[in-house]
Amino acid sequence: MNPHVPSPEAPDGGWGWMIALAAFLQTALVFGVIRSFGVFFVEFVVYFGEPSTAVSWISSVTVAVLMFNSPLASALGAKYGERPVGVVGGFLSGLGLFLASFATSLAQLYLFIGLLTGVGGALIFSPSLALVARYFKRRRALANALVFSGTGISALAFSPLFQFLVDSYGWRGALLIVSGLAFNLMVCGALLRPLPLAQKDASGAPGQERRGGRLASLFGLRLLGHRAFMVFCGSGVLITAGYFMPFIHLVPHARETGLDEYQAAFLVSVVGVADIAGRIVAGWLADCGPLRLVHHLTLWTFLTGVILLLVPLGDNYTSMVALSIGYGFLASAIIPLKFSTLAEIVGPDQIMGAIGLIHLMESFGALAGPPLSGWIRDATGSYTASFQAAGSILIVGTLVLAALPNYLPCLPAASLRKPKDCKEEPNPSPTEDGGFRTEQSGAEP
Repeated sequence: MNPHVPSPEAPDGGWGWMIALAAFLQTALVFGVIRSFGVFFVEFVVYFGEPSTAVSWISSVTVAVLMFNSPLASALGAKYGERPVGVVGGFLSGLGLFLASFATSLAQLYLFIGLLTGVGGALIFSPSLALVARYFKRRRALANALVFSGTGISALAFSPLFQFLVDSYGWRGALLIVSGLAFNLMVCGALLRPLPLAQKDASGAPGQERRGGRLASLFGLRLLGHRAFMVFCGSGVLITAGYFMPFIHLVPHARETGLDEYQAAFLVSVVGVADIAGRIVAGWLADCGPLRLVHHLTLWTFLTGVILLLVPLGDNYTSMVALSIGYGFLASAIIPLKFSTLAEIVGPDQIMGAIGLIHLMESFGALAGPPLSGWIRDATGSYTASFQAAGSILIVGTLVLAALPNYLPCLPAASLRKPKDCKEEPNPSPTEDGGFRTEQSGAEP
């Protein structure tokens, strides 16, 4: 039974702040752990005696599985409700890390961390982000920025914490403790209260509903026919490939430049501090600035690509700290701006399916990025070319964004919703080719 029934529009507050808190903790315990996994990366290379490419697949498979299963998570959330799906996801995430502490081969780490924790992350991530988009409209960019600041705050604490745990208990004991932290995701899932949605009148096409329209609605398949959404997904694949490469290899690169293990781990904390500031600043500017969200996303992503090209120039601790600050501040805005832009492209009624589909497509970029970086490192003997490749891929991703319909005019953000579903004036509506025009008036549904 679908838990959603007709309801007024987004409240921009209220229980929405509890949803934001739950999503904040979820991003901290999912992506904060992934970001800080560079500490375990070094231990796995030494313990298993495997090349960097093989070890890189652990984080890569985790992120790829998380994204690849997002359509399933979105469909389950739409059908059974976000709360039970989130609780099950929290259990799987903790279970995967718990079992990984007993692993005796990389293949088992791929299975436990990559598969179980990845599926759990998908069941957590898609429903919570969809709820944030539904609970907030005017403050959506700021809410997303606060939600994703959990990644930066956790990275600030987790990297030195993980290094301390590894030094004190070994990597197995450290993973066991981290799994205990991850089980708290079940509590976060319990906070997800579904916001009822106003449903569209489907009486005009009952036959289509009988022939599978319900399934298409659950998975958001109709979005595959919209040009703006597909262009945005194409850009997302490239941005994702470049985005995750530095997180895995920042610590190993710092160790290669002569920094000790705690100095290298501290760089992740520096990125985390800058990340927090960057997300809040980006969210505030997006809500208050004159530019459209897609232009903010383009600018911050392009500058992130530039700073990654400069990372290999850091040859001492001071320069590495400075570059880490710049990287953390700029890269922090990409994810919250991406989801805020996506919500304005598809509308809150389509956001659950849109998150699932875009994560499915971006999973290929997430799967390819870290192993590609590891392969470049093995081929060249250093991480210099790896960071240059990551920066170049991000810059190409920003160029793809320019192919969005009506990208250049500084118009209100585009929406794929029909004019009858729009409530603000003026509001863009789709043209026949998937582009957008601005309507001078909107009709109430």
